[in-house]
Amino acid sequence: MYTRHLEVPAYSRGPAQIQAPHYNIVQRALIRKPDGLRLSLPGLRTLDLIVLGDAWVIVDCALNDLPVAAWSDFEIDAGRALHEPIVCELAYFHAHAGMIIKQVLELMDDLLDTELKDGDDSHQVIDFPQKEE
Repeated sequence: MYTRHLEVPAYSRGPAQIQAPHYNIVQRALIRKPDGLRLSLPGLRTLDLIVLGDAWVIVDCALNDLPVAAWSDFEIDAGRALHEPIVCELAYFHAHAGMIIKQVLELMDDLLDTELKDGDDSHQVIDFPQKEE
């Protein structure tokens, strides 16, 4: 289990929000792989994303998995609706980490969407027949 984001001093820390679609797809992935997963980020040469239950950490593989940025301390309310954003803490371990945050979240969604597909596209949604009046 990765813990370097807890051991390395952060450049800055602050409150942030994760939009519901990002958080929800990660939770679906963690149901299938509860020990977490590691995603290579295409287009971001030496960066990977380590997704754990309590943190999502961008790491630099070329620097022995040194953290670049990390989302942690997700505040989950029991009555939270699925469309509501999640409050968390965002830690920056590199001065320019803020430049890639949005791109990493978009790549994460695409990669997890591919990971969660079962490969069977034979299903479809069928509308209920209209009631005749």
